[in-house]
Amino acid sequence: MLGTALRRSSRLLSVPSGPFTRPIIPPDASRLPGGLFRMPTVARSAREEFAVPSYILTGAPGAGKTAVLRLLEASGYPVVEEAATDVIALGNALGRVEPWHELDFIDKIITLQRQRQDSVRAPGSTTVFFDRSPVCTLALSRYLGFTTSPLLNREVSRVLAEGTYEPIVFFIRNQGFVQPTAARQISFEDSLVFERLHEQIYRDLGFQLVEVPAGPLADRVELIRQTASQRRRAR
Repeated sequence: MLGTALRRSSRLLSVPSGPFTRPIIPPDASRLPGGLFRMPTVARSAREEFAVPSYILTGAPGAGKTAVLRLLEASGYPVVEEAATDVIALGNALGRVEPWHELDFIDKIITLQRQRQDSVRAPGSTTVFFDRSPVCTLALSRYLGFTTSPLLNREVSRVLAEGTYEPIVFFIRNQGFVQPTAARQISFEDSLVFERLHEQIYRDLGFQLVEVPAGPLADRVELIRQTASQRRRAR
């Protein structure tokens, strides 16, 4: 099961680099371990002025991201669905019991994430919320013990260099339990390791985390809406 694979590889916190994983990066980007780069200030300020405000929702499996996304959508915000769950569901439908063991699993997630990102059509003043990002896929790749693929490396470096997402990320904290699903076979203890890994990677890459603690769904969504609105008014 996925949870077993996560337990085996929860200590893997670095990204290998190699001669075929060197993306083109702006000269003012700060180099980080593993061939990645911190988001440059120029890219951030450029996206804040011209691009559609795009916020990432992240957190541990079972933290309630999907419910938060659904209420944001019902409130009128464009939303972009998580890719990994759909990649797993499609693999299961095609007869693959544990698609997360396949070598191209991570690249399939990255490809679907990019397709969904490119399909976003919203006015420049509209705030869009993404259920996870390529940075989450990087965390998943490390967690599963995969060598970072060239596609994953390029995509993470691209979104950092271009400032694709807002520099703050809404971190949906765990609720004290995990409800298993067909795609979520992980214990609560393992989910906490997964949560810490996501937190570390986002901070290492220069993002600021906005804590969304466990609580009533309406309160969580209101915190997100108020934070996004304040940032929009401050521009």
